[in-house]
Amino acid sequence: MTGAAKITLIGDTGRMGSMLRARMEVAGLPTTGADRPLNPEKLAGACCGASLVLLCVPIAAMPEVLAALVPHMDGSQILADIASVKIQPLKEMQAAYNGPIIGTHPLFGPENPGEAHVAVCPGTNARQEDIGLLERILTRIGCLPFRCTADEHDEAVAYIQGLNFVTSAAYFAALAERPDFLPFLTPSFMRRKDVARTMLTQDAPLFESLFDANPAAQDAVRRYRAFLNLAAGGDLSLLISRAAWWWKDQQF
Repeated sequence: MTGAAKITLIGDTGRMGSMLRARMEVAGLPTTGADRPLNPEKLAGACCGASLVLLCVPIAAMPEVLAALVPHMDGSQILADIASVKIQPLKEMQAAYNGPIIGTHPLFGPENPGEAHVAVCPGTNARQEDIGLLERILTRIGCLPFRCTADEHDEAVAYIQGLNFVTSAAYFAALAERPDFLPFLTPSFMRRKDVARTMLTQDAPLFESLFDANPAAQDAVRRYRAFLNLAAGGDLSLLISRAAWWWKDQQF
């Protein structure tokens, strides 16, 4: 399928990097990696002979990683990333590297290793054969790649991921420091609390950085606020009718 294509993951000991490398190795794909400290010798060895160099690093670390990495790439190798926003990383990769660039976003986390969608955002100098190679690799490890623009991606993620984080934080902040509410907690509240725990504690710095890096994030919050204003004005029926779109094809 990919022939002798070698895949190098930068950040291969992180949560996503290690999961992706393990899946590639199980699929029989030639894979290597490099992680901190990213010294020249390590990067030169990792990039030598690679067809695809995949950045599995935090957004904030990308400029520093690119500055260290790009001198060891030959200009024909595909440079890709897995960040959860796409406009900013693509701009940074395009400013640093003249070869083919592709942004990707696996729409699943390291704890969800099953089949899942991956957004693929072609950047500068990415030929159809480059995009096709990356998509075949993703398919080989059980993913479902689909193409979109960086603008389309960031707007969608601002709603799907960003609003979920912001509204959960606002909800639990509104109920904080009210021990008098504890006798009234329901099973549905506890389920929501359990689901939000990791996001609002362990992963909160990640979501904050993604919110700051996504140019569509604040527009999404403003649109959500407009719907809250419907509830504040007592017009719940319109709000509920709009929300019911998600179940329009289901029989009750």
